[in-house]
Amino acid sequence: MSTNGESPAPEAAADSRDPSGFLSEIIGAPVTVKLNSGIIYKGDLQSVDGYMNIALERCKEVADGRVTRNWGDAFVRGNNVTYICADNA
Repeated sequence: MSTNGESPAPEAAADSRDPSGFLSEIIGAPVTVKLNSGIIYKGDLQSVDGYMNIALERCKEVADGRVTRNWGDAFVRGNNVTYICADNA
C-alpha cells in the first residue's frame, strides 16, 4: 500500500508478486543463474517453466570471475536454482 492510502497500480502489484512477466521478457537475453550449491552459470536464457526449470544456450560455468567450463546447451532443474539475474549488456 502506498503512503497516500491508495493501492498501487494493479500492474505494479502483479509484478511484485509474480516473476513470470519478468522471466518471459528476458527469454533470449544473457542471464546469470546461481544454484543452491553455489555454482554459477552464465548463458542465454532459452526457456523457463513454472517449476523454474531453466534451459540455457552458450552456457558457461563461472568461478571467481573466470570461466571454468563451457557447457554449450544446458538444462537446470528448478529445485536447484537460488536465483536468476538478467545480465546487462
